[in-house]
Amino acid sequence: MERVITYIDGFNLYFGLKSANLHRYFWLDLHKLSSNLLKKTQQLIRTKYFTARINGPSDKQKRQSTYIEAIAGLPDTDIYYGKYQLNPQVCRNCKFQNMVPSEKMTDVNIAVHMLVDAFQDSCDTLFLVSADSDLTGPIKAIRGLFPHKRIVIAFPPHRFSKELAKDAHGYFVIGHKNFAQSLLPETIAKPDGFMLRCPEKWK
Repeated sequence: MERVITYIDGFNLYFGLKSANLHRYFWLDLHKLSSNLLKKTQQLIRTKYFTARINGPSDKQKRQSTYIEAIAGLPDTDIYYGKYQLNPQVCRNCKFQNMVPSEKMTDVNIAVHMLVDAFQDSCDTLFLVSADSDLTGPIKAIRGLFPHKRIVIAFPPHRFSKELAKDAHGYFVIGHKNFAQSLLPETIAKPDGFMLRCPEKWK
């Protein structure tokens, strides 16, 4: 069996779904999604999810925290955190300064994990769920150092990168059917009995 690890760029996936008005797919079972992307000849080894704790309205923070708690118990799934920070941005016309949020380190974390997994021969194929063209560097490095490893890009909705598509062995856009078949149960019971529920805005 061909061993596969998936690397999911959390914010790239989230904003792709958001821009496509697919809020109903935010409550995703990432392990199931990864499995649904594979061929019958492939075996899912791990799912790696890269995100950052947001700084923003409390309701958004609560929805994210609930989701992270929900996926923390998924099988063979790891969560890695970058940083989320507010950066000043000045309007050229009125000189008004606004704080614009941005996440940091996700692309670096993904690149490091992909390179380490290739070096340690943890998989045969690397599935990248992202359209971040900053990841073309590590993809080229892996192809040069490990010519027998395959890299496939699974683009989120409304997201595409010509650079990634060119440098990978293959690519496709994740379809609605894959998302629809990969949702978490609306209610999840934690080991301590606490119930996690899909946020109303995500239904």
